[in-house]
Amino acid sequence: MTGPKPKPAGDAPHYLRIKEKIMGLIAEGKLKPGDRVYSESELVSSFGVSRMTANRALRELMFEGVLTRSAGLGTFVSSQRHDIDLLQIKNIAEEISSRGRRHTAKVLIADRIKADASVAQSLDLEPGIEVMHTLIVHLEDNQPIQVEERYVNPVVAPDYLTNDFNEITPNEYLTRVAPITEFEHFVEAMKPDATVRKLLGMKPDQPCLRVFRRTWSGDAVVTCALLSYPGDKYRLEARSGKGRAKPLALLEGRQG
Repeated sequence: MTGPKPKPAGDAPHYLRIKEKIMGLIAEGKLKPGDRVYSESELVSSFGVSRMTANRALRELMFEGVLTRSAGLGTFVSSQRHDIDLLQIKNIAEEISSRGRRHTAKVLIADRIKADASVAQSLDLEPGIEVMHTLIVHLEDNQPIQVEERYVNPVVAPDYLTNDFNEITPNEYLTRVAPITEFEHFVEAMKPDATVRKLLGMKPDQPCLRVFRRTWSGDAVVTCALLSYPGDKYRLEARSGKGRAKPLALLEGRQG
C-alpha cells in the first residue's frame, strides 16, 4: 500500500502522526474492517521515520484494538470492538445511542417459571417459587450484539413483565423501580451453545464472552442475568480512579 507523504504536524511525535493518519483513514471510511494497512517498510518510506517508530505506531494501534496482525499476511483493520466496563452497569440502549447507532430489541421469551435450584439460589429465594424470565436479543443498527437471559425477583419488581421491552430495556426499568445498591460480575470466555451462536450470528469457531450479573436493592436480590457477547466485538475493561489512557510502562523508553 502506498500513499502521499503527509505534511509535518508541528512538534507532534512521529509515531503519533502515523497513528493519526491511520485513524483518519478509518474514520473517513477509506480503510474498513478487514482491510490491510501500511506495513512497517511502507511507513518508513512514506513518513521518513525509523523502523522502531513505525513499529511503535502499529503496536499501539494493535493494543488499542484498532488493528490486528496476522503472521505472514500483514496488519489489518480490526472489527469494531466495544468495552464492557465491569465497574459499572450501563443501559445498553444508551450505550448504543452514545455511539450514534440505533438500538432495537427482539423479545423471544417473557414469562413466569418455577425457579430451579440454581436460579433460586442466585435470587436468594426458595426453589420452586415462581419468578419472571426473559430472553432478549439486543441489536445495534440491526446487528445482534447481546443475548440477555434474565431472571427477576417478583417480590421486588412484580410488574416487570407488563413492560414493552422494545420501548424500555430491562435494565432501565429495574433500576427505576429498585435502584441498585450492590452488584457483582463474573466473566468467562466460552464456546457458545447453538442457540446463542444462532442469535448472535456467530460462526462455529467464534468465541463468546459471557457475563453473569447479579444486583441488589437494599437487602433484596433484584435480578440475575447471563449476558452473552460476540468475542470479536467486545473486550473487558476495569479501571480504578481516572486510570491511564495507555499502558505507559510497556511504552517507556520507546520514543519515536
